Amino acid sequence: MIPEKLVYGDEIRIIAPSTSHSILSKENIDLSTKRLEELGFKVSFGRNIEEKNRFLTSSIESRIEDLHEAFKDSNVKMILTTIGGYQANQLLSYIDYELIKNNPKLFCGYSDITALSNAIYAKTGLITFSGPHFSSFGIVKGFEYSLEYFKKAFMEEPTIIDVRPSREWSNDTWYLDQEDRTFYSNDGYLVINEGDCNGRIIGGNLCTLNLLQGTEFMPSLKNSILFLEDDKLTCPKTFDRDLQSLIHQPGFEGVNGVVIGRFEKTSQVTNEDIVTIISSKKELASIPVVANADFGHTSPMFTFPIGGEAVIKVSHKKVKVTLITN
Repeated sequence: MIPEKLVYGDEIRIIAPSTSHSILSKENIDLSTKRLEELGFKVSFGRNIEEKNRFLTSSIESRIEDLHEAFKDSNVKMILTTIGGYQANQLLSYIDYELIKNNPKLFCGYSDITALSNAIYAKTGLITFSGPHFSSFGIVKGFEYSLEYFKKAFMEEPTIIDVRPSREWSNDTWYLDQEDRTFYSNDGYLVINEGDCNGRIIGGNLCTLNLLQGTEFMPSLKNSILFLEDDKLTCPKTFDRDLQSLIHQPGFEGVNGVVIGRFEKTSQVTNEDIVTIISSKKELASIPVVANADFGHTSPMFTFPIGGEAVIKVSHKKVKVTLITN
């Protein structure tokens, strides 16, 4: 199922299926709301998003209520998650997937939201999206690229999107200090294996995706291209074993290619590490693999459709990544 794109005046519902909305600053909430309203949208909020327990999230019942209410409400055209966290997979067995299937709409977030995005796609066939959170719209500097690809994915035609690398990127605590920022020149993709392929996009945050292994919520890997990234809690060894765990999944032979998002600096995963890890896995030897793509826990990021199509053309002279959202 392919949800309709946004038009001027549409309502976007903000929900917090992972960490509570209450951890955001007033400045972040005000700027994020303002930016979405300047795009022409009405912004509304789930009734329970401010609830917070000792794990900085709300109860399962409250989060499910907000998720279901957002899909039920015919005025809501898009559901945007407020932020990531750790507990989104608590919701999977409580979700009314028939409700979602009967009320398809845009659903976007990243990081811990990977569990929901892939599970919803697996259970309903609804194409979901890995892209900015609501809180991401509170980034003052360096948000232009993220906004451009948000608009391409959700507001503009055509539905075929050629992804170009950003000119620069950052990996800092912008939410604590919007002025003390460091930007790095983008050297483009790291080519590991050459080749061309196409397939359905599965993935997002790798360690979160792996929580779905062996469950009914894991999407089929048949005829897929994996888009994978990980956060500051990873390191070369944990990325290696998490990737290996995914390779061990039934049907991995149906993976046609791999695109790896840029690692955070604190992970200390270097280009040499990535090449060594990929080269050690015979299952990846015959498919195209590139790294340092603009998605994940660094900024900026492009938005991609989980369940949508991608075409990857990789050579040492040029990498072309094309997304198809229809």
